[in-house]
Amino acid sequence: MWGLIGVFTKFLLAEDISAMEIAFWRANFGWLCFLAHAKYRRIVRVSYRDLPVLLSFGFVCVTMFYVSYQLAIRDVGMALAAVLLYTAPAWVAFLSRVILKEPLGAIKLTCVVMTIAGVACISLGPKLLGGSTIPLDLFGLAAGLTAGLTYALYYIFGKKWLHRYSTPTIFTYALPFGSLILLPFVDFAPKSSTAWLLLVGIGMICSYGAFSAYYAGLRRMEATNAAVIATFEPVLAAVLAFVLFGEQFGIFGYAGSALIMAALLMVVIDQKTRRNKECPNSDR
Repeated sequence: MWGLIGVFTKFLLAEDISAMEIAFWRANFGWLCFLAHAKYRRIVRVSYRDLPVLLSFGFVCVTMFYVSYQLAIRDVGMALAAVLLYTAPAWVAFLSRVILKEPLGAIKLTCVVMTIAGVACISLGPKLLGGSTIPLDLFGLAAGLTAGLTYALYYIFGKKWLHRYSTPTIFTYALPFGSLILLPFVDFAPKSSTAWLLLVGIGMICSYGAFSAYYAGLRRMEATNAAVIATFEPVLAAVLAFVLFGEQFGIFGYAGSALIMAALLMVVIDQKTRRNKECPNSDR
């Protein structure tokens, strides 16, 4: 479902809906679903002292994340945007050291270097060798890296501040606040019935559906395995981008993408290894 974000965005851009407006409606339609879910389970209430953190989460992980990812898809295509999004594990490794005081071991440091090298290959490859149909746009590249950073902050917020609340509760507060900040920057365009269906779809499928399915998976399997399965997103995005829109990387782009995916796998495998050493029976 996350891999379909680019498909929805491409079709909505073709309907002359701006990236800002796509992010706005994605947040709002996703919010309606999470609100209904939270009310059904009677888990709407939160502590007043946690509201500043929830609203900060809304600004960083909704406003900034949604907008930066939509802009990246617009400017560098859905395939490259999805790969840049998965610089998130490198950001997590760095931020965990700075904010959570977790050790930055040799494997994590290697993964950070691999991720940086992968991004360099993707961004410099077209200049060095060519063979790519994906435009190199520095603003789009920065937007993709910002999407990776803000996506990584989901983990930091959850680990440090929001672990007491379920996913529907968190997004019931975060999504409307995030979309409210976007409101002054949105130029609302006239929309066809097709555009409205696409906007409802991106909110229900790529926000509510994707997060709900991911956390349902987390309740039934190890977080490491869920994280590995989630790497299917950029693969699916790249395949769909090629089939539907003719996007393809050059050799340096594919090499850079492979480095980023390898770094992600190294991070999650290292986490699993350390967890098994600490709790030998954790798989049972």
